[in-house]
Amino acid sequence: MQTAINRFQQDSIVTASPARLLTMLYDRLLLDLGRAENALAGKNRVEAHKNLTHAQDIIAELMSSLRMDVWDGAEGLMALYVYAMKELVNANVNQDATKAREIHELFKPLADAWKQAAAQLEAEEARSKASGKSGEVKRTASGDLGVG
Repeated sequence: MQTAINRFQQDSIVTASPARLLTMLYDRLLLDLGRAENALAGKNRVEAHKNLTHAQDIIAELMSSLRMDVWDGAEGLMALYVYAMKELVNANVNQDATKAREIHELFKPLADAWKQAAAQLEAEEARSKASGKSGEVKRTASGDLGVG
């Protein structure tokens, strides 16, 4: 059963649009941060470390996919990612649940904003397809939402 679930999850990732991949990363980041906070509060160092390092991996992926040449706000977002990485390392070293919560609270509105942008892009694509004008949705050179 687990193999089928893993295969389904892998297929979901492989077939996802760049916008959907971005929202999936943010969703998992928030999940990891919540789990890390709970583990830190419960003094479970192993579980906290696992979730904090996975959150760092996700932020590293977000950093590597951010196209600085496509979006004027990219520099500010990169600075936020760098700050979050530093704080997550500190949370892990110092076993600080408050830092994990702060980063979670910082990324929650970003996740919501990216979801809204992705939904808007999907709606525009659907309208374009329905009107028979496929491919007319304007995108950046790197793909959806300036990531890719």
